[in-house]
Amino acid sequence: MKIGIMQPYFFPYIGYWQLLNAVDKYVIYDDVNYIKGGWINRNRILMNGEAKYFNVQLKDASPNKKINEVEVSSDNVAKKKMLNALEMNYRKAPYFNDVFPLLKDIILNETDNLAAYLIYSIKKVCEYLDIKTELIVSSTMEKNNALKGKEKVLHICELLGATEYYNAIGGRELYDYESFDEHHILLNFVKTKPIVYTQFKNDFIPNLSIIDVMMFNSKEEIKTMLNEFELINQNNDHLALKKTL
Repeated sequence: MKIGIMQPYFFPYIGYWQLLNAVDKYVIYDDVNYIKGGWINRNRILMNGEAKYFNVQLKDASPNKKINEVEVSSDNVAKKKMLNALEMNYRKAPYFNDVFPLLKDIILNETDNLAAYLIYSIKKVCEYLDIKTELIVSSTMEKNNALKGKEKVLHICELLGATEYYNAIGGRELYDYESFDEHHILLNFVKTKPIVYTQFKNDFIPNLSIIDVMMFNSKEEIKTMLNEFELINQNNDHLALKKTL
């Protein structure tokens, strides 16, 4: 059983969806602390040939609150400005007519809970890309919430019967092979391979929001991209280390 666990992000980059697509069950970690200045309520899109941030406006957001305790601003004007920005910058993209109705549905979602707002967006993008992974919301699980960090991740993995745990490549600083091996779980890191596609006539800017990927690529092309990653685990990582010695 392959398990992935990650906070809900706002239209994250292709690597997020690669990880989600690669596992059998994906836990949306909504009952951990909100991270200010991270990717939970913002991302980057192409604006006039440059990478620019766009974000969901929040009300009384704080790192002292869990993601599912933060509220989305009720200011619909801000949401419409976001849609206008997307339309202005992507209306000449080849798949704009396919993607923009999806974005409109997601962005204008009237839920006032940030976690619910993001979970809705993740489910909708999964539907669009035909990703069949089972989604589990962390706060709905009966688990020991007193645990923190790696211990809580291992606890969730055991509850779900994980034989493998997948994490983004940045997680190599947080998790060690030995701890997972002790629980008979293979630890894997997903490292996205270079992905390049045409963005109008601009020089390519990598790692933008999945919105950018969907605007310039067909569903079939994106499905291919979902598999364009390297899986790093204890076996091949140690093999690579030996080759460098």
